[in-house]
Amino acid sequence: MGKNYWMVVVTPQEFQIIKDQGYSLYAMRAKYRRRAERMQPGDRVLLYVSGLRKWPATATIASRYYEDHSPIWTPDEDFPFRVKLAPNIVLEDEDYIDALLLAPRLEYVKRWPPEDWPLAFYDSLHLLPQKDFRLVEGEMKRIVTQRRRAKKAVLPPEEEATYAQDSEEALAPEDG
Repeated sequence: MGKNYWMVVVTPQEFQIIKDQGYSLYAMRAKYRRRAERMQPGDRVLLYVSGLRKWPATATIASRYYEDHSPIWTPDEDFPFRVKLAPNIVLEDEDYIDALLLAPRLEYVKRWPPEDWPLAFYDSLHLLPQKDFRLVEGEMKRIVTQRRRAKKAVLPPEEEATYAQDSEEALAPEDG
């Protein structure tokens, strides 16, 4: 069972590919081999989109890393180390969490001057303290709960049961 909490930093273009693939895969450059080797099934992942400065989703690593040189992000770059993901919480576009509001509260960014916190997310792959991961994920769960309540208030009865089941799956507690 995984015990690590990762934050992956992707460009908007990379994020769109991850989103289109159902949050099922993450690929890393060769320089991240050691970190990829450390990733284990059950580790948690927080996605951060650099150009937007937003967190849109969390996932759980579902495989050990493996090597694959087929193009994924761009045809001319090699991202050989990959892990399969299983999405946990995926926010709607308008609900993505604005890092400008939440990132300064993270322990991870306290090594940088407050005005320079974005430098903490410069690299593509970060090992986060569990507390930081839980802070962002807790905010995501709050947003999902608010959406569920708002939607339930306007759902016709025949759709209510299906939506409630989907929402409960999104909010299921994570091991760790």
